Amino acid sequence: VESEFEIQKFVREVEAGDYDSFFRRLQSFFADTPYELIRDLELHYQNVLFIVFKLVGFYVKAEYHTSEGRIDLVLQTDKFVYVIEFKLDGTAEDALRQINEKHYALPFEAGGNR
Repeated sequence: VESEFEIQKFVREVEAGDYDSFFRRLQSFFADTPYELIRDLELHYQNVLFIVFKLVGFYVKAEYHTSEGRIDLVLQTDKFVYVIEFKLDGTAEDALRQINEKHYALPFEAGGNR
């Protein structure tokens, strides 16, 4: 029986820049996690994703410091940099607003940062 998560598809989606698909896959992954294992902390989700990304061989940094704040998670592939901000009690719009207001993508615009 195949898992709904299907790690190979997830990796391909990340590498292809198909963020809509890989975020949907992550939502499904967390929705399928038994509630006894879930903690009501952003740190729990950050930790789980950090481990998943590391295990599949992606370059990932947690709590990445910039001149204007701290990014929850940075995931880099050969072609893309994903700046991820977790909002347990907030919205995606709140996370995007923080990323934009604090210019979290700026350190990666010149490319080659690791």
